[in-house]
Amino acid sequence: MRFENLKEYRNVRRTARCFILVMVFLVEINFSGCSSNLQTAGYTVGDNDYIVLQRGDIEMVIVNNEAVDDEKLPGHRGGYSGVGSLTHTKQGNNLFVPNYAGLNFEHIHDGTTKEIDVLFEPRRAPMEIRKIGKHTVELYQGPTPNWQLESRLRYKLLDDGAVEMTLECIPHARTFQNDYIGLFFASYIHQPELPYIYFLGHLSDEREDRPEWITGISPAHGKLSTHRATNDERRFAHDEDFPLTLVFNFSNYSYSTPWYYGVSNGMAFVQMFRKSDEVRLSQSPSGGGRGNPAWDFQWFIPDYEVGRRYRFVMRAMYIPFESPEQIIRATARHRAALNPK
Repeated sequence: MRFENLKEYRNVRRTARCFILVMVFLVEINFSGCSSNLQTAGYTVGDNDYIVLQRGDIEMVIVNNEAVDDEKLPGHRGGYSGVGSLTHTKQGNNLFVPNYAGLNFEHIHDGTTKEIDVLFEPRRAPMEIRKIGKHTVELYQGPTPNWQLESRLRYKLLDDGAVEMTLECIPHARTFQNDYIGLFFASYIHQPELPYIYFLGHLSDEREDRPEWITGISPAHGKLSTHRATNDERRFAHDEDFPLTLVFNFSNYSYSTPWYYGVSNGMAFVQMFRKSDEVRLSQSPSGGGRGNPAWDFQWFIPDYEVGRRYRFVMRAMYIPFESPEQIIRATARHRAALNPK
């Protein structure tokens, strides 16, 4: 380009400089719009894909969604995050199927039929594992490729060995067609004597004043698999051929109090929830393979808002089993903490 005089050259150069500054400003705005809104301070990131926590009688290994194969997590498959191993001083074998995990973030969905990779997006999207203090580990996922859901899961060992799991998530786009967010968490139990779960409830078409112990039995994967709360009459739209068969296949029972347990090799695994979260309990007799049931739960966020932060809290205990009455006594403190009067 030729310039007739020095003044013309300076004008062109000044215009170009302003254009470059504007472009830099626009790039910075765009980048900040895609950055995390779930800020965490004071954490460390190690070299491994898992972190071991110990407290009281419990050892818990938290793993991201990468494959691991060593003495601590032999044969652990990629895609299964959460509690890769849970052991007790009175039961040294892993409660969960070694290839898989427990309290595993499994599905994000909106009830519409999608490719498997989309429905299993928590398995596929990059996940960072963070150590926060002596007894807490966080699994962080930035906005996922399809759903654009950002999340962080914190697993904390409490003073008596109970596990507190806290999920915080933010939807960053209007990607959920039915205006709700469905989240599914799975625990794959390794070879228990019986695949059943137990909760206090009643037949769904009854409203009894005194709930009774219900034995949750699913005859096959995706059959009579999900138990709703007594007053949970919510209807979430979904495609007729929606492939996650556990989600909307309801049992004949409702639960009265938001917790349940299963028994494996003399130990009880208890999962406890907040009543306000309206969790749905799910199960499969073979979710982790033959003889390996899945003891699961679901959480729904109806009428979600883009950019809003949502929070869910639950607790779990792994303790020797004596009787249902003993389980009630042992868990009373934690159930009260989740549901204060």
